[in-house]
Amino acid sequence: MKKSLLSCALLASSSVMAADYTDGDIHKNDFKFVQFNYMYAVNELPGESDHDYLEMEFGGRSGIFDLYGYVDVFNPSASKDSDKYDSPKMFMKFAPRVSLDALFQSDFSIGPVKELYFATLFNWDGSSNSTPYNVNNSFWGVGSDIDVAWLGKVGFNIYGLYDLNKRDWNGYQVSTNWFKPFYFFSNGSFFSYQGYIDYQVGMKSEYSTASNGGAMFNGLYWHSDQFALGYGLKLYKDVYGIEDTDAFKSTGISHYFSATYKF
Repeated sequence: MKKSLLSCALLASSSVMAADYTDGDIHKNDFKFVQFNYMYAVNELPGESDHDYLEMEFGGRSGIFDLYGYVDVFNPSASKDSDKYDSPKMFMKFAPRVSLDALFQSDFSIGPVKELYFATLFNWDGSSNSTPYNVNNSFWGVGSDIDVAWLGKVGFNIYGLYDLNKRDWNGYQVSTNWFKPFYFFSNGSFFSYQGYIDYQVGMKSEYSTASNGGAMFNGLYWHSDQFALGYGLKLYKDVYGIEDTDAFKSTGISHYFSATYKF
């Protein structure tokens, strides 16, 4: 039976229970979502680009597997006025995790740490390997779901970065993500604070002009069962290991506007 949007939101905003799979039922926390977002970015870094894009966002849980991902299609109308004209058309993030609690039908929770994972992340931009700055990265590490005061469940992952183009390791990344409903309307719709942090450290000088850098996304969204509208403020610091210069900005603030249809 499909849960109401309000009941799901209340569950997400409450304290997180430990993922106890000692009963052998590894599918009791299964769920899935698919949605399409039409996005517009203002002053996106690096490079200070203004552009639109269409995003298919998906994720969920099935047994031992936890998944989040999206596919972005830039400049969907192929406008020559877009900052993304003559640039790679697509970008994909694919982030599967394997629950160690479910895999071993155990409860590895310790205090605020409610579940442990083998965590991976893949970033691809759809261009050929000969294209300058082609993105073909993989991340490998450990992850967890942590119960954080007020925010509720926060995903926390630590990865090593293996660049598939260079066939070499290049530093580490710490990633967090959250979704916090905080104001509910009588019709079941609500406002949420949602976002993430991706921060890289220890990047090699032969591959990067800055040894560390990253971004934090802070989103304020209105949600109903079928639709969502949102605004995001994104903060950058030498993102992707690119040192900030007057000629090419990689540190600063960008703005994102989105309209969503949920399936």
